[in-house]
Formats: sequence, C-alpha cells, structure tokens
Amino acid sequence: MSDQETEILQIFRDSGALLEGHFLLRSGLHSGHFFQCAQVCQYLDKVKRLSEILISKLKEYKADTVVGNAMGGLVIGQEVARQLKARYLFLEKVEDKLALRRNFKFKNQEKVLIIEDVITKGGRVFEAIDCIKAHGGNPIAVGVIVDRSSGKTKFPIPHFSLASLDFPTYQENELPDSLKSIPTSKPGS
Repeated sequence: MSDQETEILQIFRDSGALLEGHFLLRSGLHSGHFFQCAQVCQYLDKVKRLSEILISKLKEYKADTVVGNAMGGLVIGQEVARQLKARYLFLEKVEDKLALRRNFKFKNQEKVLIIEDVITKGGRVFEAIDCIKAHGGNPIAVGVIVDRSSGKTKFPIPHFSLASLDFPTYQENELPDSLKSIPTSKPGS
C-alpha cells in the first residue's frame, strides 16, 4: 500500500467512515467493509485534504465544470471545483437514476470533470458520463476517492483514484461463513 493510500485510509478511520460488518453495496454485492464518505464530509479539513490530493492527479484536464454525483460526490465535488475555480453542479437521483435537474445546463462540449466518492463496479460514474453527454457536455475525466475494484473498473474516459483497494466483495449466494452470521445492513454513502 502506498503512503497516499495509507493516508486516505487513515482519514476514513479517523472519521469513523471505514465500517466493518456485513454490508449490501449499491452494486448488489456484499462486503465486510463499507466506506461511508458522509462521515468524512463532516470534517471540512479532511474534505480539503482529499480534494488537494485528487486535484494533483486531475489538474491537467482543465475542466470548465465539476460534477458531483448524488450523494457521495456532492461535498468532495464542490471542494474540488472551489480549489480549481471551476463551475460546480451536481447530478441527483430520480427513480434511482442520475439526472440533471434544477435548470442546470451544459454549453455545447463543455469540459466536465466527474467526482465520485467510492466505486465498486462504477455504475453511477457510467450513468454520469451518459447523462452529461445527453445534455451536450463533454466528460473528460473521473476522480474517485476510493476504488474498491483495485483498478479493475474501467471507464471510456481517464479516471484516477486516491486509493485503489481490494476489499473482497461477494455475490449473495457465495457469502463466506464470517458474513453469513452477521445481519446485512445498507448504510448509504
């Protein structure tokens, strides 16, 4: 594990955001670990630090706008936009799909940076890419705090994560005995 990944994990631990138990992830997979970014986002000094590190990987993309995905990417996305001096807007869930609402609009081919908190399979990021394109924007890169796929998830645009970790995930019918005995919870990002 790199020094940076160690720092990111420590931020999550210090915030009470790295949970252990039996969790049902948005991807439909089960895990003994859960990253609850909302716990980190209570501490703006930690949000500022995570954003600084993420920006160091993304600054070359010169985005006009930063988009945060509801809910996990909202606070981090806003801080990234603030530090980049870029416009900020967010996508929100409508019937469990990301949507551009509140009269937000993109200029034709406006360069958009997508910020997400945690990915396992990247479903919300794929939705964000499609949504931005459907509204005339040009998604140019993705910044993620934690990539639970350990770099296996790929997008059609460049993406960078602060921590690429492989916390095991399981299909429901393949649960290890250690998780079978623990009640399942779905705490939300």
